[in-house]
Amino acid sequence: MHWPGTTPRERIRAELFGSYWRNDLNDVFADVAPYYDQANIVASLGLWPWFLKHFMSMFALRPGLRVLDLCAGTNAVGIALLKREPGLEVIAIDRSEAMQAVGRRRAAARGLHIESSIGDAHKLPYPDVHFDIVTLQWASRHLRIEEVMDEVRRVLKPGGSFHHCDMLKPANPRIARWYFGYLRQCLDLTAWLFRSGKAALGCRNYFIEALDQFYSAEEFSALLEKHGFVEVTHKRLLAGMIGLHRASKPAAV
Repeated sequence: MHWPGTTPRERIRAELFGSYWRNDLNDVFADVAPYYDQANIVASLGLWPWFLKHFMSMFALRPGLRVLDLCAGTNAVGIALLKREPGLEVIAIDRSEAMQAVGRRRAAARGLHIESSIGDAHKLPYPDVHFDIVTLQWASRHLRIEEVMDEVRRVLKPGGSFHHCDMLKPANPRIARWYFGYLRQCLDLTAWLFRSGKAALGCRNYFIEALDQFYSAEEFSALLEKHGFVEVTHKRLLAGMIGLHRASKPAAV
């Protein structure tokens, strides 16, 4: 189904960040790929595995399910899913060859097979009704998210589930201000610790601004419902700083 137009917020996001998404993000991910996982553990004060544990609790798995790990990065989610259910077929797609190179090595080191591809989340190279599960994590702030939601819905089988995890904008303005201040300090610290290159150093203001223009957990749930998903549920971690979502494609379409 085609959803005409976009919300005012999506138009603002595209105007503010569209050029950066097209021209700069690949260099940022190439810069951070070697230390991406370690930096996230540092910036989260060691809570990164806890976030992943909560995310995994939202999946219902069984052998033979076909999973698309969208914006898969270093394959943390695909690896965690296969550890829980080795009988899954997991396909990873990401725009960054550098991130997927790390992800392929991480999966191989654990004896796990994840089919890897490089591609655009806005135009997925897969047929309609092809996947039982689609995941998206730590990337939605960098996407034209309404277009991606429509693509996710297109490739999901009827009754299939979409799982989302990301940093979100806390609904409470005071918490949001504290959060953004903390993130600025973290970005400076991780840049120093891991000797970030020019591209990663240049993304620090963008990182905060993109989050400030993004959605709360409740707003993201409403956006999923607008795009035809049902049974939408979410969890808020750390007062809404992290949001986890699960939604389904209607069984009858």
